[in-house]
Amino acid sequence: MKTRYFIYVSYKGTSYHGWQVQPNSVTVQKILDDALSTILNEKVSTTGAGRTDTGVHAKVFCAHFDSNAADLTGRKNLVYRLNRFLPKDISVSRVVKVAPDAHARFSAVSRTYRYNISKIKDPFWDENSWYIHGKTDINAMNEVCGMLLNYNDFTSFSRLHSDNKTNLCRIFYAVWEEADNRLVFTIKADRFLRNMVRALVGTMVEVGAGKMTTRQFEEIILAKDRCRAGKSAPANGLHLVDIEYPETIFSM
Repeated sequence: MKTRYFIYVSYKGTSYHGWQVQPNSVTVQKILDDALSTILNEKVSTTGAGRTDTGVHAKVFCAHFDSNAADLTGRKNLVYRLNRFLPKDISVSRVVKVAPDAHARFSAVSRTYRYNISKIKDPFWDENSWYIHGKTDINAMNEVCGMLLNYNDFTSFSRLHSDNKTNLCRIFYAVWEEADNRLVFTIKADRFLRNMVRALVGTMVEVGAGKMTTRQFEEIILAKDRCRAGKSAPANGLHLVDIEYPETIFSM
């Protein structure tokens, strides 16, 4: 009988076509599966907590896999060996034994994303943020953040023709913060739709630039029509920064 584990990774998404394995493309999942299979000397296939798009980064990402090994957590050098094998833009922080039915995607109770915007050209932030020039009224942008907590259908901010079974999400927290010519948007929810955060950011930036009123933003939510919302913000500014799970799945 195999044992299930969660593996926590971080990666810089610049060089990858997202997380999920794709034909003829270099993805984070493919690189991680190869590393685990080599180090553990068995065929390993991970299941991720979600599908980050091309160029999106993850400070915290979780995947689960099954192994013939009964207790990988007892192998002191496992994380070190994996990190030596992996490229410099992917790292493993820990491997944890979990309940047999624990699922990296479906067991998660919340996810938190951050989106970085730079108001000046900054070569040290270039691959991790969206450089924009012009007006950004953060008060207006935070006003529409407050609106998000009042709704749960975000069809207007979902990728067209996606395979979502439902477009309902419960947003727990959403706020813009500004410091040192940088804007950072943080949002936490029980789940996210494909392209949702980038579509929200692109639309909120229009509010901040005075191209859209807060009332018009609310009308977009109510319309449940992706064509009404703004363009998606670039992928390189988006970072998955946290995933929460119930403690019970770790009680092994």
